[in-house]
Amino acid sequence: MAAGSLLTLLDDIATLLDDVSLMTKVAAKKTAGVLGDDLALNAQQVTGVRANRELPVVWAVAKGSLRNKLILVPAALLISVIAPWLITPLLMVGGTFLCYEGAEKLAHEFLHGGAEASKQDVRAAAQLKSKEERLAFEKDKIKGAVRTDFILSAEIIAITLGSVASASFMQQVAVLAVIAVAITAAVYGLVAGIVKLDDLGVYLTERATQFAQSTGRAILWAAPYLMKLLSIVGTIAMFLVGGGILTHGIPFIHHGIEDIAEVPGDIPGVGAIVQPLTPMLLNFGFGLLVGALVLGVVLLIKKLRSGGGH
Repeated sequence: MAAGSLLTLLDDIATLLDDVSLMTKVAAKKTAGVLGDDLALNAQQVTGVRANRELPVVWAVAKGSLRNKLILVPAALLISVIAPWLITPLLMVGGTFLCYEGAEKLAHEFLHGGAEASKQDVRAAAQLKSKEERLAFEKDKIKGAVRTDFILSAEIIAITLGSVASASFMQQVAVLAVIAVAITAAVYGLVAGIVKLDDLGVYLTERATQFAQSTGRAILWAAPYLMKLLSIVGTIAMFLVGGGILTHGIPFIHHGIEDIAEVPGDIPGVGAIVQPLTPMLLNFGFGLLVGALVLGVVLLIKKLRSGGGH
């Protein structure tokens, strides 16, 4: 009897772990869009920090990110227990914010020039002479990065909670915990690697072999473009994920997109290629539209407030 009970318990644990693994994979796919932006933003947060201080700053932000998730995960679980009806509205708010953030990034890039802002950071950091000033600069960078991480982490946790809303409480706990730890490790591990690419490039250019030197020069050439690519991919992902969340939360739009997506399937030759892309493009377009509308409202409110101040 004892052996039978033990086998049953082990089977139940294996089933639970298998279910958690599957749900974690689903949740990870749904949060992938936010991760691209999280990665790009955090890699840019060390702009202006001295080379020998980049990794300590990344580590400090990573610890701040874990603290954020220690707040957000229990809050999400509490909501799932006492007010599960809040999950969908929270997802809609998160999706809207993603679209707004993407639109704001596009507007900032075109109106103010994102590259110029980075150059200003570097110039400001270069003017710092004393150790106290440099430490204060780093602390400001870390605080700003942790604040940004809190917003992005909230979006990730909300999306994850939405994907496991119908699961048992223990499964929700396991999936949220795995996602929180894995995403933090993945994002900040990659950030640490990205910010040290230039050091790797310099190291290789000083090696004796021609291959190492060529590889080092290639890394130094490619590093700025990688950052730019990450930023572009992150922005596109914001509209895709945010738009997808919003369209899924509005039934008639969701069904309309499904109906439109069926049309290319009847076109010989291209249907198999175009049909899967159609929902993505429509979600992207809807996300871009919502983001532009929200950005317009925010700018209008800011303008009215500044006008009222005069």
